[in-house]
Amino acid sequence: MAHSRMETKPVIFCLKTLLLFYSFIFWVTGVVLLSVGLWWKFMLGPYMLLISSAPSNAPYVLTGTGAAIVLFGLFGCFATCRGRPWMLRLYAAFLSLVFMAELIAGISGFIFRHEIKGTLLTTYSDAVMTYDGRDDRSLAVDGVQRRLHCCGVYNYTSWFSSVYFPVGGVPASCCVSLSDCSGADLKNATLAARKVYKQGCYELVTSVIESNMGIIAGVTFGIAFSQFIGMSLACCLSRFINANQYEMV
Repeated sequence: MAHSRMETKPVIFCLKTLLLFYSFIFWVTGVVLLSVGLWWKFMLGPYMLLISSAPSNAPYVLTGTGAAIVLFGLFGCFATCRGRPWMLRLYAAFLSLVFMAELIAGISGFIFRHEIKGTLLTTYSDAVMTYDGRDDRSLAVDGVQRRLHCCGVYNYTSWFSSVYFPVGGVPASCCVSLSDCSGADLKNATLAARKVYKQGCYELVTSVIESNMGIIAGVTFGIAFSQFIGMSLACCLSRFINANQYEMV
């Protein structure tokens, strides 16, 4: 029996080392998801507001999942060092839950990016038509036009039929140069054409969202499938400890 324990010591030490290394990588993925969630909230927020009338919960889900992974990554390191089978099984169970959550999130993100164009065209056109320069959607439109150097839905002429044009003309956020863009110019369709961006925002916004959603979905899928490694290591180490009644301190 003592000889058997001596033989399994190197195996357990190897599994413990691998699981510790994995737990550290798992912790890093939590930091990555946390960062992606915050980036989505602050960088893609204006675009998402133009797709849906209500704010998206997706960045909060990613941020919350990332924070939970950070905590359980630390727990995984602790469980590995302590070598308690019940802790290792709990860690493996959590990894399986994270795998399912991330897989669902990744599939949803992948599907969502292919449904963007139709929804965006309707909501963005409505945001332009009802623009008043003050509400959240109007501010989102201004932010998009400044950031992407575009104007209107297909081009600047989209503004001519908006409720805002008779009062304020084309929004100042369309101006190529604010110093050379007066209020009178923006109310004159002929003069405005020389002062504002020519390209429409619809195609640009669609491209930005689709490319970024693809990155988010890819990162989520990659992290999700890495959970198999952790689950296998945790379960294997737990079985070895149980089978050999070996406790690590």
